[in-house]
Formats: sequence, C-alpha cells, structure tokens
Amino acid sequence: MQKRELGKSGGVAGGGSALPAPKRGRPFGSTSSNSAASAAAAAAAAAAAEAAAPSSLLGPSLQVHSSFAADQNNRRIVLALQSGLKSELTWALNTLTLLSFKEKEDVRKDATPLAKIPGLLDALLQVIDDWRDIALPRDYLRKPRVRTLGANTLITGFGNEFDALGTNKTHAHSGGGPSSSVTESALQKNPTKARPQQWWLEEDGLFNLDDEGRSEKQQCAVAASNVIRNFSFMPENEVIMAQHRHCLESVFQCIEDHNTEDEELVTNALETIVNLAPFLDLRIFSSNKPSFIKITEKCAVQSIMGMLGSAIKAWHCGAAELIGRLIINPDNEPFLLPFFPQIHKRLVDMLSFPAYEAQGASVGALYNLAEVNMDCKLKLASERWAIDRLIKVIRAPHPVPEICRKAAMILESLAMEPQNRALLLAYENTFADIVFMDMRYSDIFARILYELTARPNSRSVSTRGIWGM
Repeated sequence: MQKRELGKSGGVAGGGSALPAPKRGRPFGSTSSNSAASAAAAAAAAAAAEAAAPSSLLGPSLQVHSSFAADQNNRRIVLALQSGLKSELTWALNTLTLLSFKEKEDVRKDATPLAKIPGLLDALLQVIDDWRDIALPRDYLRKPRVRTLGANTLITGFGNEFDALGTNKTHAHSGGGPSSSVTESALQKNPTKARPQQWWLEEDGLFNLDDEGRSEKQQCAVAASNVIRNFSFMPENEVIMAQHRHCLESVFQCIEDHNTEDEELVTNALETIVNLAPFLDLRIFSSNKPSFIKITEKCAVQSIMGMLGSAIKAWHCGAAELIGRLIINPDNEPFLLPFFPQIHKRLVDMLSFPAYEAQGASVGALYNLAEVNMDCKLKLASERWAIDRLIKVIRAPHPVPEICRKAAMILESLAMEPQNRALLLAYENTFADIVFMDMRYSDIFARILYELTARPNSRSVSTRGIWGM
C-alpha cells in the first residue's frame, strides 16, 4: 500500500509537473534537476556507465544486468552459494529468484534453466540441508556428553566458571538440559557423593547460531526451495531433477516433516514433486545412486499420504494431484497399491468438500486410479458415497466442464465391471435423467445404461430393477 500511495503522490498535484521516477539503484533526486541540460547529462552518464561497466552490477544487489545469464557468470553463482557467507548467499538467491521466475504464458529468453549451470542444484540443496540440520529446536537435539577434559580440576575452562563451584564446594552442573535437574536433585540427597554425570554439559558450540541466525538460515532455505520450485516448471529441467536422488530425498523429507517444518518450505517442496511426478520413478530410492538422506519407497508414499490427510487445502489438493500423476507410471503401482483403500476413502471425502479445487483434484486422481486394474474399480465402487458424490459433481455442476466429464467417465469405467452392475443399477433412474436433461454427457450415460441393461449376463438383474421382481 505504501508503494502504491507513493506512486500516486508522485503524479501531478496542484497543477505542477510530475517528476520522473528514479531508476532502481540510483539515489532519489538524481534524475530531477532545475536544469534540463544537467538532467540529460546525468542520464547520458548513467547509460554510458551501464554500457561500459556491467560488472559493477554484479555485487550483492537485486539488480541483474541483461548479460548476467552468460555462462561465465554461472560459476560465480555456484561459488556464492557454496561460500556460506551471508552477503554472497543473499545475492545469489536473489539473483536466481529473478532469473528463474517465469509466468505461465511468458516466453522469456533469459530464464536460466538449471541444466545449463553445473553444480547449481547441489549447491541449492546444501542450503536447504544446512537449515534442516538445525531445524528442530535445540532442546530436542541436545544430548548429554561425558566431558573428560579437565576432569581432575575444579574449573574446566569451558566457560561459566563462576558456577563451577557450589556452596558445598562441589562441582555444580550449569547446563540447561534434563540432566541438570537430575544432578541437582542427586546433590541435595547426597552432597558428598561423587557423580560421574557431573561433567555432562549440552553447551552451544563455538559456531552455533542464535535465534536471529536461525531465522536467517530458515529464510535462505525457503528462498532456495522457491528457486528449485521455479526450476521445476521449466521443461529443460524436469528429467534432470526427477533423476537426481538428493533432490528427491530433500523434498520428500520436507513434506514428511510437514507438522514441524516451515509451511512455505513444505508447499514449495510439494509443488516441486507435483511438477516432476510424470518423470518420477520411486525405485530411485533403492537404486545405486549416491544417497544423502536415507528414505525408502514406502516412506515416500507415507509422506504423500500424510499430506493427503492434511487440513490445508493446498496440501491435500497437491497430494491428490501427485498420486494421480504417479500412478501413470506402472513402475510406481506396487508401492501405491497397499495404500489404495486409504487413498480411495480420502479422495471420496474430498469430493464432498465445498472447495472446487479439492473436487477437481480428487476427480483427476480417481480418473487415473480407476484405470489401474479391476481391483481398484471394485474397491472404488464399494466405497461408501463414492457413486453419490460423483453424480453430485456432475449435477451441481462443477465449474470446469472437463471435471464433470471425467467424473462421468469414472462411472462408465466402474460400469464395465460385471460385479459393479448391481451397485450401479440402483442409480438407473438418475442416469436416465442425465441422458435426457444434460446433452453434454448424454453419450457417456447412454453407454452406462447399455452396460447395465443390455448385457446378457445382466438380463435378470435389469428385469428385477424394472419390474420390482
């Protein structure tokens, strides 16, 4: 709002002439002067400086020169990410965010694909891993450690020397962890008894971060995940990222810890996997490729199921879309098959959500799952409320006609199985109404009625359904 108001206030006010807006990176007032000649000279000098010295824009700034995406500068981005220095890291992440950002309909030529920068993906993943190493609260990571240095002296030199001696001339433990209360209670019971655990101390290391440093590390990890997400939208990067085991392990670990991890980091990780899903083979987690984080195919599917059961709309919609894309690859079917009952139940529940996005994601996933095998069709048809809610999506109707057509085609796929005809025959009148009332899907429901009534093996069932015998 402040930026908009400033922009409005810079216009014509009270009959005066509007001042030209200063360009980014130049001080305010540099383009306005009492003399037109001085303003023209300043603009010419600035243009000459940009043309003559583009390297001046390569510092820690948000500015990106048009020639920055050249190959000779790619190495510098990778080195800046690997340095770990705050200014270099911030500059590299800001630059990559600008270079990787691309609208859906944008045909920019300067969008830098990941495939052209060797080592960039590993450097970005290292930024996320650095945060993941300290993501949990420090109290959970502290473990008592036996200190042997200076065990025969009163003051060990580790710091907190003023607390080293208690009032009873015995060594007092100054740590803040659980072992501190244990040793203090033991000291009150028997102050003269020697305690081996008196040297335990959960000290913060020399290079540990305070709360502000942890917050900055978290922001860098989120920025790196956003860059990786942007890269996953580019077709040039899909195959490389889908075959990069470290990348897949990092994003799956993020969604696995969605209850404790930063929400934006989890969302970026989920969207990255959804974009890579058509090229993803879960068998990569048991391949011979180098592994950085131990994760199995079952753990990967369980992490997806955790997101599918989430109450956040973006997460369960993304997980449903991810399952629908993963099942297209037959190699992923053995890992998803044990979870089909849970998947069907959750997707049918999502059909009743008022959000159209949830209904669309659920129908899209069920459309692919219904084509897997006969067992999936039988379980889906016998799932409570499944047929009713699919019909409701069609008759409501959903604002996207393609979603309604897919819901109708799911019902047609279920009707192809003879064991499902008894369940679908109860909706014969509803199907007939849709045939005559909605011409958009009349062809699909006409085929459904034909499958239910005209087949020889369903003749007796159809007679019972019509005459009530």
